[in-house]
Amino acid sequence: MTTTAVREARDGARVRLPGTFGLGLRRGALEIRMFFRQRDHVVFTFAFPVVLLFLFASIFSDDVEGAGIKASQLYVPAMMAAGIMSTSFQSLGISIAVERDEKVLRRLRGTPMPPAAYFLGKIWLILVTGVMETALLLLVGTTLYDVELPSDAGRWFTFAWVFVLGLTSCALLGIAISSVPESGKSASSVVVLPFLVLQFISGVYISIGTIPDWMLDIGALFPLKWMCQGLRGVFLPDSAQVLEQAGDWEFGRVALVLGAWCVGGLLLCLLTFRWKHRRDG
Repeated sequence: MTTTAVREARDGARVRLPGTFGLGLRRGALEIRMFFRQRDHVVFTFAFPVVLLFLFASIFSDDVEGAGIKASQLYVPAMMAAGIMSTSFQSLGISIAVERDEKVLRRLRGTPMPPAAYFLGKIWLILVTGVMETALLLLVGTTLYDVELPSDAGRWFTFAWVFVLGLTSCALLGIAISSVPESGKSASSVVVLPFLVLQFISGVYISIGTIPDWMLDIGALFPLKWMCQGLRGVFLPDSAQVLEQAGDWEFGRVALVLGAWCVGGLLLCLLTFRWKHRRDG
């Protein structure tokens, strides 16, 4: 089925069938409806990072010496980055593994729907949930923790490309890791563990200055650390640069690493993605 495919309707009129993009939109609408029908899952997805932000920001609320900010303000962009990774990497890694285990992917593969439409549907889902998660955390941060919105278009542009590149790279990593679990039941353990470790060594829960350099070097190999740094550069004053490992926001390096992960993540997906388990032949 392609964008130029047509068929003869019973009344003799020629009807153009939807193309890959159109099918991806419809698949995305279906994914979004199914997501919001699971009320407990929706509440947990959006509430979890907000609760963590409230806990950490309440416990660590003192001024950060020499940075011109409060410790609580550090957690707002960090939790925003973690929220982006949660709605993309974690969500896709688990949901696709479950769908493969329940043979949903095999059935979809046997339909005329192009494979790309399935992934487009997932992209629309994580885009909607990622935007909502980020907006919610930003609302909490500006309301409760005195985080200021950017006052110039340049920082908003930086926010936009960090969000897009971060969401894309984490989504591709989520699709790639979905092939690792042996079953849908083990998917949560396989996906959540590396995500949890990355949050600790990427400056989400613990200040960069208190993390050993060798851990930071490992965290720097993955997107989360750079998303945190990029978002801190957007929403915190320049005086807070002293808290970074390099003493600078390094927006160029942030873009380079996230862009490289978009390319590398796509290659990983092409090499590892499976529509069915190996045991199914």
